[in-house]
Amino acid sequence: MFFFGTTVPTHEFLLWQTANIQTSLRERDDTMAPRANWKGVLKIAEIVCPVSLYTAASTSDRIVFHTLNRATGNRVERQYVDAETEKPVDREDQVKGYEVSDGNYIELTPDELKAAVPESDKTLAVSAFIGCGEIDDVYFDKPYYLAPSDRVAQEAYAIIRDGLREKKVAAIARTMLFRRVRTLLIRPHEDGLIATMLNFDYEVRAAAEEFRDIPDLKLKGEMLDLAEHIIDTKMGEFDITRFDDRYEAALAELVKAKIEGKKIKPRKAPKEEKVIDLMAALRESAGVGKSKGKGGSGARSGSRRKAG
Repeated sequence: MFFFGTTVPTHEFLLWQTANIQTSLRERDDTMAPRANWKGVLKIAEIVCPVSLYTAASTSDRIVFHTLNRATGNRVERQYVDAETEKPVDREDQVKGYEVSDGNYIELTPDELKAAVPESDKTLAVSAFIGCGEIDDVYFDKPYYLAPSDRVAQEAYAIIRDGLREKKVAAIARTMLFRRVRTLLIRPHEDGLIATMLNFDYEVRAAAEEFRDIPDLKLKGEMLDLAEHIIDTKMGEFDITRFDDRYEAALAELVKAKIEGKKIKPRKAPKEEKVIDLMAALRESAGVGKSKGKGGSGARSGSRRKAG
């Protein structure tokens, strides 16, 4: 197999590259200290605690592809061009603009945009405490770990964490974060605190628009009994480690196969699901359709006994 600008890779290189795809792309280097996204103070009334905010969820370990020139194998770079003249526009000639009407814009200079950003005093000020389940999770945006910045802050941090845990509440706080005033929900999480950035109200679309055509059906009788039985038989506990990223794993295998010079076989098309009667599907899912007599009545009555 030929790589642009290289010779055929050695066996040792293939082994190293394969291991890299399968492991290193998914593992963080725990020897490196995490970098804080933000540092400031968490303030509750007169209690002040220096804290640091760290990313809790990241996509940085995913496999990343670059766009290449098929003819040369070189990377392709993005370039801004004028929509009318189609000529490249240098960075120093680029300016932000807001469209006020079709094709008409007002220009905003960097200094004007900077003036619109509120000043930050690096204070994560708590305004209220609420029950942990009071906020609809549709407002949840990104989670961050909130940790004490130094040893001096550890006692105040522990008081805040344990107080929230004992009262089973979360704290609502606001601060300047990423050029905007953000609202965060702070809750106890294992040995520390987790701060979840919340979406603004205008960012969350109303559900009524999407649900308006759903009829108001009142289900009862055997259909509901069978549905409850299916749920009962599949009850379990949440374990995130059991859910793998199949697409990421497939990409790793694809890259590995390409490095080793293997032929890539096209994936078979999935079988089309047959549209069947809803009641028949419920009975089949509950195991009722596989037997007659005792099986049919047993699943229904068993569901009622278990639910009761």
